[in-house]
Amino acid sequence: MRDVARQAGVSLSAVSLVVNGKPGVSPEIREHVQQIISNLGYKNTQTSDNGMSQAVGLLIEKSSMPVIVDSFYGEIIRGFQTEAQRMGYHIVLSMFDRNVDNLDELASSLETKVKGLVIANDGDITAEMIRDLQAIRVPLVLVENHILNQKISTVIGDNFMAGYKIMRHVLDCGHEAVAVLRGPTKYSSLVHRLLGIYAAAGEAGMVIPKEWMPKPVSGHPHKGYMQMQEILQLPHRPTAVVAISDKTALGAMEAIKEYGLRIPEDISIVSIDDIAESAYTRPPLTTIRIPKYEMGVVAFDKLHRLIQGESELPVQSVVYSDLIVRESCLNLKQLATEA
Repeated sequence: MRDVARQAGVSLSAVSLVVNGKPGVSPEIREHVQQIISNLGYKNTQTSDNGMSQAVGLLIEKSSMPVIVDSFYGEIIRGFQTEAQRMGYHIVLSMFDRNVDNLDELASSLETKVKGLVIANDGDITAEMIRDLQAIRVPLVLVENHILNQKISTVIGDNFMAGYKIMRHVLDCGHEAVAVLRGPTKYSSLVHRLLGIYAAAGEAGMVIPKEWMPKPVSGHPHKGYMQMQEILQLPHRPTAVVAISDKTALGAMEAIKEYGLRIPEDISIVSIDDIAESAYTRPPLTTIRIPKYEMGVVAFDKLHRLIQGESELPVQSVVYSDLIVRESCLNLKQLATEA
């Protein structure tokens, strides 16, 4: 579409309107763009609304883990897919790798295949990319992502409060020496969780030592493992660790056990997400449940209303979280009372 727009001397959105047979451009521009498409040897494969397959798109960044089994994406996909199938749609799943894939090709492919698009998470899918994808003029909903000053329907978890609540729980258990395993800053959801953790610590007058907040190590299959190793090698250890996600906590727990320490007797650990594995770790992990399946359902419901042309005010829908107390965090106050 960019080639056509350059040759025709019109905007990308104008080309999209012509290609999709939608109103919004003059007959002269429509004819001019169609001629350029023909001159360049392109074919408009877009079918009419009556003939278009009932398909919706789901775009995510490509990761090293198979997406269906990934604890974050898998639950969102299942919720989204269940609701889509109930309404008679099928899903076109696209995984974007910014080092390999071409955004223009992706946009051209999506606009001929789907009636609406959900983009899950941010990371390598930047705000600039999302603005470019808006040019294909299909209904768009974001999940665990938002763009400042852009009125796009969005579904997010209450990540700030999730971070606040899990840190508050650790403090309420009497821990005064607490480490934090951070996540990559390219994910807004993880940044907001960290801000919530900081807020709870600040209210308690706690200053977390810099060496107890190691940076994440990219590319390692066990998130949190190497961060936890850094902390364990220090001369002074925390009594508790707050991990930014359950996946991070799982790696950290492995490192703690390899070091010969017991959870929670020697060191407590808590996290955020409540993925399926967290209930079956040894010991079971105290965490905050972010309802990802339900986020997928809500995202599709929003998208479906937009596809149907219903009046849908673009709002940011926040899905609330819950504290799930299990056995990985020692209650020091209770122990002191019993003693």
